[in-house]
Amino acid sequence: MQEIVSKINGYIWSDMLIYLCLGAGLLYSVLTRFAQVRHLREMIRLTFSGKKSDRGISSFQALAVSLSGRVGVGNIAGVATAIGFGGPGAVFWMWVVAFLGASTAYIESTLGQIYKEEDEGQLRGGPAYYIEKAMGQKWYAWIFAISTIVAVGILLPGVQSNSIGNAAELAFGSGPIIEFMGNAVSSTKMITAVSVVTVFTFIVFGGVKRIAHFTQIVVPFMALSYISIAILIIGMHINELPSVVSMIINDAFTPMAGFGAAIGWGVKRGIYSNEAGQGTGPHAAAAAEVEHPAQQGLVQAFSVYVDTLFVCSATAFIILITNQYYVEGLDKTISGGLLDDKTIINSPAFTQLALESVMGALGKTFVAITLFFFAFTTILAYYYIAETNVAWVRRSFKSTNKLIILKIAIMTSVFFGTIRSADLAWAMGDIGVGLMAWLNITGIIILLFMGRPALKALRDYERQKKAGATIYTFNPEALGIKNADFWKK
Repeated sequence: MQEIVSKINGYIWSDMLIYLCLGAGLLYSVLTRFAQVRHLREMIRLTFSGKKSDRGISSFQALAVSLSGRVGVGNIAGVATAIGFGGPGAVFWMWVVAFLGASTAYIESTLGQIYKEEDEGQLRGGPAYYIEKAMGQKWYAWIFAISTIVAVGILLPGVQSNSIGNAAELAFGSGPIIEFMGNAVSSTKMITAVSVVTVFTFIVFGGVKRIAHFTQIVVPFMALSYISIAILIIGMHINELPSVVSMIINDAFTPMAGFGAAIGWGVKRGIYSNEAGQGTGPHAAAAAEVEHPAQQGLVQAFSVYVDTLFVCSATAFIILITNQYYVEGLDKTISGGLLDDKTIINSPAFTQLALESVMGALGKTFVAITLFFFAFTTILAYYYIAETNVAWVRRSFKSTNKLIILKIAIMTSVFFGTIRSADLAWAMGDIGVGLMAWLNITGIIILLFMGRPALKALRDYERQKKAGATIYTFNPEALGIKNADFWKK
């Protein structure tokens, strides 16, 4: 199974996908005149403005739901994996992906807003919706919807829960071994699996409103706590910070550290973490109640910065400044880290050991708790994304199915993901991320030649802002944007 999954992964994550991700980010950065820099102050203002309604959620709640998907295992275990396989230079390429990806996030999230719909009293949208309406290619929308349901409903939840299980085991020990379906499983992982599934079930049966209320409290609190600990550790090693930053930048272009590996793993884990271009962000963006589509696009662009430049950087500095890492395939004298190859790279071990070196046993426990909340809220976001795509599919069948099958599928994925091997879980997750990225980025590049709706929305918003508007309006027909039925009303 591992061999088959790895082979499929190799095809999906070829160099072409890496070039596509970086190229799309650069292209849209130029076309938006680097809106991710010009409108930084506006991004922050919009994040805390806007109101929720009976059918939609506020901009901040949409940001929280989106961040719950972005801020997850990728920020703790994913950064460690990028360093372990790509060297410290991979962190630099994660920064590059975040900077360029912010423009991609603006485009896809604005499209999600423009082509959203009201479905059974809720606002819904995403790539399947804008591929169908803006491109007029329903067959392509079908491919994306089905791929997304499989990716976020089956493949990706297991990655998040697997890291929860590994972190719990490292923090609290494995405990007695249990025989389960012919496999030896630690009692710690089994208890963790049952606990995560139980809490998950309670929240998802409450719908998107309950998910939004939960994430808007948990995500900011845990992110700020984690960043605060990172700042404390960096402050304790402040003299070493310049050398760490220098190492990251120099290693990004050093053949000895594996130039290709640094770029490849930096881009792969960067996209896995901030999800820019993957097509997940537009689902939460579409659920927001805003005056103008560009507003939520800018908010989602800011979420990429929060994810990578803040949370991922915090993890990277914790690991590198304490030297709790090693680079696969390189001699320890070259890689610079203190750990040996007995430490599992595809896990949160680097981060936990880094915190343990400063905080003692409390460090491992803190990472385990933080990872639980980061990963758990990501699983909730995955469910919402899968539910939205199921809702899109159901339109063709007028089904009254209440999503029980989807909920059972994700609960099963979460349970078995917690107890399966880390390498298999990550490899399956990479397939899901890669498939969605291929389909979504290709779609938004094609739309560049089919009316440029997201760019027109940005120009319209900037025009109103320059004119001193206090209340913004959006008239798609006046801008030459077709099939934006929600905004016509």
